[in-house]
Amino acid sequence: MELFTKLCGSWLVFIYHCFDRVVINGYLSGLSRPENVVYFFRNVLGIRGITKEVLSTRTRDYQAWVEAYARNQRIPIEWAAKGVRKEDYVQPWLRRMERQQRTGVYFIFKSMEQGATFRSTAPKFPTADPDYRILGKQRSRFTHYYFYIRDDTLGPLGLRVASFLPFQTTYYLNGHSFIEQELRRTGVAFRKHDNAFLAVADPRRLQAAADRFTARLIQERLDYWTFVLGPKFARRERQAMNLRRFYALGQVEYCRNFIFRRHFPIHHLFERSCEIGLWRLTAHKISEIFGVRVTRRLRGKLQGTLEQIEHGHHIFRAYWKNSFVKQYEKFRTFLRNELCSNNLRDFRLKKGLEHLAAVRTAFLAVTDRFAAFQAQCLNVHVDFPLLQRLALPIVVGRTKFPASRSTTPASSASARSCCMRALRLPAGARPTSTTLSSLPTASRPPATASLNCATTSASSRLTGYSSAPARATPTA
Repeated sequence: MELFTKLCGSWLVFIYHCFDRVVINGYLSGLSRPENVVYFFRNVLGIRGITKEVLSTRTRDYQAWVEAYARNQRIPIEWAAKGVRKEDYVQPWLRRMERQQRTGVYFIFKSMEQGATFRSTAPKFPTADPDYRILGKQRSRFTHYYFYIRDDTLGPLGLRVASFLPFQTTYYLNGHSFIEQELRRTGVAFRKHDNAFLAVADPRRLQAAADRFTARLIQERLDYWTFVLGPKFARRERQAMNLRRFYALGQVEYCRNFIFRRHFPIHHLFERSCEIGLWRLTAHKISEIFGVRVTRRLRGKLQGTLEQIEHGHHIFRAYWKNSFVKQYEKFRTFLRNELCSNNLRDFRLKKGLEHLAAVRTAFLAVTDRFAAFQAQCLNVHVDFPLLQRLALPIVVGRTKFPASRSTTPASSASARSCCMRALRLPAGARPTSTTLSSLPTASRPPATASLNCATTSASSRLTGYSSAPARATPTA
């Protein structure tokens, strides 16, 4: 990372790193297993036969509550149309909420999606208990509710609630939205576009705000909105069972942003990084960036690609297992390196929300190594295609000699001497008795100047002279 800053320090305005998109899953631990559901209905509610109608009662009660809540709060509720991006569709209502400086729910979507639930079936053979039912897990298609919320701490966020037991929830957060709220609260001037800060009065306070995105703060806000918008449980039910939710990290994106003064260096740096990455970012380099070792038991992708999903917007990706690191330029003002993980077990990390600090440390190290690899590849001051020039044909007068393929001792020794002498030269120095820096001209060189290895080999074949040259005559 330090090398990248040294190379591009004169072009950079500031650098900051933070969480970008974070997807968190919420589980009701007390109702996640069939035996817990049986205990809840029989021992807590006093219902002996757990039939399909009993399970559907909770679903109908919650769906009726959502409809009544939207009607009383005058919140629009619609079915999600196919092919429409939900975040883009609700932007007008979000901007209206921001202009009014209000917080709360501003839109509700209904969507038919696959989810986890329970199935109640009667036993195949009669039992001593006539109310005995077999309760098992299954995945089925049912209604999910998407609540779009503007929070005074986390900013805009999304909450998805399944309407069937065990009422699994999913939360969609963005670290840039939280930083925006923090900067406004502390009175720091900034300019933000989409999910990036393009200008800020104090970059150190920007980074300090990004570091305050902690697990404790997130859990407090998620508990609040789950209590307000989630399924309701009576006080007696909460006292009899543990109905608090367990939060687990489902998808995490951590980004490092380089804000430049002009677009010119960004475009050229990104193009050169893509060219170098496609050629030099091999499997072993990818494993070094992610801090792992390549073994035969490795499952998943291990490759680098250049993708173009949107017109004119290229993204370089390096895949590893269920994660990938990507780089792209956006808005012609900044360059972003971003690490995305869909399974934290690949990094030997725990998925509990309380381990968010360990995820930040591990992901920050990966982005540092990725930036260091690019800086090492970009830190090249000269191109010296030695092997390419040795393979080119040589023209002497009207005669064209092919590249050296002779296996005689004289030509082999001359080629080795030529390569070793060229590699020992310092950067920028010109050889005194060789002509490797430029191709031979069409005119015959003078007798005092020595030829390169291909010319020497060709001359030896023409004259039949194959002995090694004298030591007093330097030959390349």
